[in-house]
Amino acid sequence: MESNVRVRFAPSPTGPLHIGGVRTALYNYLFAKKNNGTFVLRIEDTDQTRYVANAEQYIIDALEWCNIPFDEGPGKNEKFGPYRQSERKELYKKYADLLIETGWAYYAFDTSEQLDSHRKGHEAEGKTFIYNWHNREKGRLVNSLVLSDDDVQQRINAGDKFVIRFKTPQDETLILEDEIRGTIKIDTNALDDKILFKSDGMPTYHLANIVDDHLMEISHVIRGEEWLPSLPLHSLLYRAFGWESPKFAHLPLILKPVGKGKLSKRDGDKLGFPVFPLEYTNEVTGDVSRGYKEDGYFADAFINMLAFLGWNPGTEQEIFSLEELVETFDLKRVSKSGAKFSPDKTKWFNQQYMQQKPDAGLTDLFLPILAEKGISKDSDFVLKVVSSIKERAVFVADFWELSSFFFETPTEYDAKASKKNWKEGTADLMQELITVIEGIEDFSSENTEKVIKEWISGKEIGFGKVMQPLRLSLVGKLAGPHLFDIIAMIGKEETIKRIGNAIKKL
Repeated sequence: MESNVRVRFAPSPTGPLHIGGVRTALYNYLFAKKNNGTFVLRIEDTDQTRYVANAEQYIIDALEWCNIPFDEGPGKNEKFGPYRQSERKELYKKYADLLIETGWAYYAFDTSEQLDSHRKGHEAEGKTFIYNWHNREKGRLVNSLVLSDDDVQQRINAGDKFVIRFKTPQDETLILEDEIRGTIKIDTNALDDKILFKSDGMPTYHLANIVDDHLMEISHVIRGEEWLPSLPLHSLLYRAFGWESPKFAHLPLILKPVGKGKLSKRDGDKLGFPVFPLEYTNEVTGDVSRGYKEDGYFADAFINMLAFLGWNPGTEQEIFSLEELVETFDLKRVSKSGAKFSPDKTKWFNQQYMQQKPDAGLTDLFLPILAEKGISKDSDFVLKVVSSIKERAVFVADFWELSSFFFETPTEYDAKASKKNWKEGTADLMQELITVIEGIEDFSSENTEKVIKEWISGKEIGFGKVMQPLRLSLVGKLAGPHLFDIIAMIGKEETIKRIGNAIKKL
């Protein structure tokens, strides 16, 4: 077990939380809980142009629904607050200035037109323009490495726009360690001098991220693969500040069901599955995006499925409670390669969890669906219905289709099944069966089955000649649970009525 573990999930509030983000949060949560550590939520809202008002609350609600709430964050145990970067912006300039003082950063006054001209000039020669050691001190670029101190100060006093860039070291091979990917080697000559502080007075992600992780005492940075290219700069920033670096782990991408490319909302729209944990309404366009919760998935099934997108326990076990996931989770068992998302496997997980759920809890979820249809039945009856059908259901929403015949007398009969099973002579058999049923006193499933099967045997006919038309009469199709359980539940009067209806109609 690692000691003093502090991890963070740091999303940008630019829209709903993609399941890739939820999985990052989940792995951080599992790692923290396994090591008796702290799971921090930090909102990285430095990019105000993409900020969405209701996105932060959505992120918090999603973590709550998934049962992976944060220990520390906005409005909760604010030990190192504030936890929104926009409320910490006074902090970052101080650290950017510190890097200028120590020679790890410099002012750059190049306008976007000048930089665009450099880019086009390079393209014309078949080259790519990179702002780094190669050209930063050649005099063609306007920065504090080539300007005099007086000139720099005059420009700042005059209100000239500037950015602060990181001065990447030249001719060095960085040896970096990743908890999932192992050793990574990087030639610093291939890196550009990233902007740390923008002309609008806001830090870039890179600077804010490192400063916050340090001040919040983050021990492990567990994040998506898309941040892997930032690892060299982030490691160099820790060196520049003279701070101890956290350990890094970069998680594999969640791939489209076809296996190529990152899973997107478009894939979900096209193939009919959600890519967000909760339903999301875009306040500007009014567009509604589907959510796993509203689509009828159980939170624990959703989390179990997500855990397996990039991690495996090394055993055959697939069904894990959250407690078992905490106990078993290990970064060393997280894959380097992308994990293919499977809508069918997601449904399979939900079905497995359906079987494990107590019937009483499922009954509570089914009762409002019945109420909407104007059906009022006592909960004991509904509980028996749920118990008899749940093994064939994936979602609670499937219950009605699987059980409507318990609540409503069928008025239509499956045409194909009727043609095959309702033959000449069937009506007479069914009429005779009504007489047999009328004489049954103990109407339990076991006794009714015994009496009716003895009657069929005595007639020396095949069971199918009675059982198939009987099921058709009671259910309207050849489906449903054990036939005599249905008979016992709907009762003698309703059973006789339904057989009579079928004789008239078929």
